[in-house]
Amino acid sequence: MNLNKKSIGAHTREVVLAAVRGLALAVAMLPVSVLCFALTLISVALVPLGVGLVLTPWILGGVRDVADVRRRLAHEWGGVRIRSAYRPVPAGANPWTRTFVMLRDPQVRRDVLWLPVDMTAGLLTAMLPAVLLLKPFEGFLAAAGLWRVLADDGRTYWYLFVPVSGPATAFAAAVVAALLLALAFLYAPRLFKAHFQLTRAVLDTGQEELAERVRVLTETRRDAVDTSAAELRRIERDLHDGAQARLVAMGMDLGTAEMLLDKDPAQAKKLLAQARQNSAEALEELRDLVRGIHPPVLAERGLGDAVRALALRLPLPVEVSVELPGRADAPVESAAYFAVSEVLTNAVKHSGADRVWVDLHHADGMLRIGVTDDGRGGAVAGAGSGLAGVERRLGTFDGVLAVSSPAGGPTMVTMEIPCALS
Repeated sequence: MNLNKKSIGAHTREVVLAAVRGLALAVAMLPVSVLCFALTLISVALVPLGVGLVLTPWILGGVRDVADVRRRLAHEWGGVRIRSAYRPVPAGANPWTRTFVMLRDPQVRRDVLWLPVDMTAGLLTAMLPAVLLLKPFEGFLAAAGLWRVLADDGRTYWYLFVPVSGPATAFAAAVVAALLLALAFLYAPRLFKAHFQLTRAVLDTGQEELAERVRVLTETRRDAVDTSAAELRRIERDLHDGAQARLVAMGMDLGTAEMLLDKDPAQAKKLLAQARQNSAEALEELRDLVRGIHPPVLAERGLGDAVRALALRLPLPVEVSVELPGRADAPVESAAYFAVSEVLTNAVKHSGADRVWVDLHHADGMLRIGVTDDGRGGAVAGAGSGLAGVERRLGTFDGVLAVSSPAGGPTMVTMEIPCALS
């Protein structure tokens, strides 16, 4: 640090602040880290007995809160940014799913590994600035004559590595104390920052997670391209087999009617009626096609009303609950709408349900959608299932899908998409 560029008073304040904050951090973090680490070990050990399935997600969530506080302090006190990359846990997931999603999360494992580091090397690096600043005062007091009081019982008084037994050694203790104070003045802020750099070395997202993130983004991009190509082929097929065929037939009917208009007005009138019918049917098919690409109600009134309109067209009674204080970006709304549409279609076709419930709300930066039916259950997610397309659609936006569907029902499909509302 170049002291020529900074006033002595301002730097002294930094030294004292580093010592005070480091000491406060050391005093507070030791019991918290020990408690969190012990509770984590106990809860994981109890997983086979079932008790840990309830305790572990709650305790790991507490560990995450402690780690988040340290990340915030690292930025505010040390200017050290510590990234995190927690995998989202689907809302409404059962305890088994929540526990093992969190245990498989590399970021959660880093949090747990950080606890013993924090209570050992972290404790030392946090206390060192305070020790360098406060320990010299003991040496100065010893040099001022305190050693005589402390050595009254005949034992030698030691100040660090200096045995103080007379004026000469007392002066040596004062020299050592002055050196420690100089070290504190020069290096205390750096040592305090080193504590947070150690924390970052353990907690920060590593290159492996970044590589995994790139891999996932590559897969979702490929899925998005494949999905878009399939959608274009569907639109082309629908236009060719539907509206285009009807428009061609309508043109032929109009041409024939034109030729028969003078010779056979009755037949011409019949062909004109047929052409009018074809035009109405073509228009309806075009409207259905446009609705399949991006429903007008979705663009005009938002996701909540679009899902309500979708529910009204289903043969099952569907109860829709919406708590959205704003609107997401159009691509996110579109993905969420068609994901709900696919899930509801699966429920109608395969679940044997009598009733369906849809819940949409936004919390903690996540758009959360739950679709529950009272059908026979047995639904699964993953490749080869009817929900694979939903997973791909959500994956484009870093969304996740979770399915709880025991035999006999009910089936609960939970979807989450990270987004902000405007």
